[in-house]
Amino acid sequence: MAALNHNDALAHLEDVKGVPSAAVRVENQGVEALKDIVFGSTAGVLGKYIEYPFDTVKVRLQSQSNVPGADRLAGPLDAFRQAFHAPEGPIRSLYRGISAPLVGAAVETSSLFFSYRIAQNAWISFSPALRKQKEAHPHAKIELPFAALLLCGAASGAFTSLALTPIELVKCKMQVPLTGSSSQRSISSIIRTIFATQGIAGFWHGQLGTLIRETGGSAAWFGSYEATKILFKKYDKSVEKINEVKIWQQMLGGAAAGMSYNFVFYPADTIKSRMQTEDASVVKGRSTFLGVGKELWRQQGLKGFYRGCGITVFRAAPSSAIIFTIYEALRRYFG
Repeated sequence: MAALNHNDALAHLEDVKGVPSAAVRVENQGVEALKDIVFGSTAGVLGKYIEYPFDTVKVRLQSQSNVPGADRLAGPLDAFRQAFHAPEGPIRSLYRGISAPLVGAAVETSSLFFSYRIAQNAWISFSPALRKQKEAHPHAKIELPFAALLLCGAASGAFTSLALTPIELVKCKMQVPLTGSSSQRSISSIIRTIFATQGIAGFWHGQLGTLIRETGGSAAWFGSYEATKILFKKYDKSVEKINEVKIWQQMLGGAAAGMSYNFVFYPADTIKSRMQTEDASVVKGRSTFLGVGKELWRQQGLKGFYRGCGITVFRAAPSSAIIFTIYEALRRYFG
C-alpha cells in the first residue's frame, strides 16, 4: 500500500477513531490560530484606516487642557476645521502617527478573535453537556449560551489589553503634540523618552483604563454582535443557523457592536487618553487612574468624561461593521 502523506495520515487517524486524534486537534488549533491572526489583522487594519481621523479628533478632545486662557476645541467640527487648516495639511494632521495604530489594530483584532475562540473552547471543555455535544459533532459549531458569550468576550478583552496598552500609549502621544514639542516627533523618539523617564513599566502607563475599557467593551462588542445574529435567526425564517446570517445582517450586528463597545466604557478611555498624553519629561511622579479621574471630575464634571464620545460612537459603527464582515467573509472563503 502506498505511503500516506501527512494530511492523509491525520485524516486516517481521525477516521479510525471516529473523533479527532491528539495530533489532529493540535494541528487544527494551530491552523485556527493562524487564521485568527491573518484574518483578524486584515480586518483590523482596513477598519483602522476608516476610523483613524475620527480617533485623532477624539483623542484631541479628550486630552485638551482646561487651564483658563488655553486654546480649546469647541467640538468635533472645530477639531476637523483646525486639522484642515494645519500647516502640515489635513491628511498628515488627521493621520499623524497612524503606523502605531495600524500595528495596534492588527494586534487588537487578531488577539480579540483568537482569545474569544480560545475562551469559547475552554467553556465547552468545562461544560459536560457542551463537551458531549462537541464530541458527537466535532466539526460542527457549538452555540454557547448568551451569558457565556459575554464572559468569553470579557476574557478576550482582558487578554488583549496587555498587548494593546504600549501601542496605544505611543499612538496617543503621536496624535497630540505636546507644548514645546515638534509636531514631527518620531515613534522611536517617543519610545526612547518613555523608557528614559519611566523605564519598561512606563509602556503600561494607563493599563487599568485599557483593562476596564477592553474587558467591558469587548463583552459589549461580541455580545452585541452575537445578540443581533440571534435576533435575526429568531425572526428571519430564511436564517437557519447563526453563522449563516446575511451580509447586511452581519454589518448591522457589527455596527451595533462598535457603538456598544465605545459608549459603555467611554469614561475609562478618556482617563486613559489623558494619562497617556501627559508629557513624561515634565510630569512629576506617576499619575494614577483614580487621581486623573478625580482631577477630570473637579475640572469638567461628568461631561468631561464623555468629551468626544459622539464622534467616537459615530466612527465605530462603519469600522466594526467592516471588521466583522471581512473577518466572517475570510472565514467562510478559506474555511
